[in-house]
Amino acid sequence: MFKLSMICLLGFYLHLTATAQQVGQTKDQVVTWTSKWKGERFEDGRPHVPDFMLERLESATLEQIWGFLMRKGFRNQVEKDWIILKPGETMVGRAVTAQFMPARPDLDSLVRAWGKEEGRSQRGGINIWPIDILTPGDIYVADGYGKVKDGTLIGSSLGNAIYGKTGKGVVFYGSVRDMQELKDTDGFNAWIKGHDPSYIRDMTPTSINAPIRIGEVTVFPGDVVFANDYGAVFIPAYLVEELVISSELVGLRDEFERILLQEGKYPSGEIHGQWNQAIKNEFRAWVKKYPKPLAVSMEQIEEYLEKSN
Repeated sequence: MFKLSMICLLGFYLHLTATAQQVGQTKDQVVTWTSKWKGERFEDGRPHVPDFMLERLESATLEQIWGFLMRKGFRNQVEKDWIILKPGETMVGRAVTAQFMPARPDLDSLVRAWGKEEGRSQRGGINIWPIDILTPGDIYVADGYGKVKDGTLIGSSLGNAIYGKTGKGVVFYGSVRDMQELKDTDGFNAWIKGHDPSYIRDMTPTSINAPIRIGEVTVFPGDVVFANDYGAVFIPAYLVEELVISSELVGLRDEFERILLQEGKYPSGEIHGQWNQAIKNEFRAWVKKYPKPLAVSMEQIEEYLEKSN
């Protein structure tokens, strides 16, 4: 029994040793982290949430997303108190994750050797490695452990490179430099914890496309990022479709209720409470004339109205 236990412990140790000697997660590892996703995937294994779902999600609110995730048992998905490069905008995309740690010579030399074995660029700073793998619709999400001075993960040049690859921006639990130039980059946005004129120094990227911590949130590669003036929320890919439908139904009801409240046709309690048949019929007629395309079908609306009973 003791011999068998020692063999198991040795196997576990060898497994840890083998899997630890890398910077980027393998496709199989990413698939394991995100195994509840059943749709298409990128070459790196991340879930490929369809673009039209990302577009639908842009009209949601932080509170709608928070409420939906709470009901699913995800209580730690929102991070607040950001410095936002361009307030007033909403950014939605798929997360590419990176973790940075304070540099030390032995760690840095190991990471550089592993990166070389993985075929990563040996020119320029190793902080460009996560940027090299970005694709359209991605958002670069990095844990810079809150470092501001000498913790600037990008400046204007890398910001333009990120936007050129993704059409999006970044969410950094850390800092950037060149704020003025970055602000002049059309389409690029950033949610950060600080900014400084210094260059990045004494930081090492220790993982790419592994789970990371962003403040109070654990972020998986391929999570869908929703960021606006009120916070950033990280949504498991397999829940996005259900969330889009749910948030659109809630959004339609909220919009319709505001119209009814302004008209004063019904008592407020009937509008905010359980709808009677007359209000439901008005809602059906209103939805059929809605001026924008909807993600939800009339069948889903009928199901929603039935459940509201």
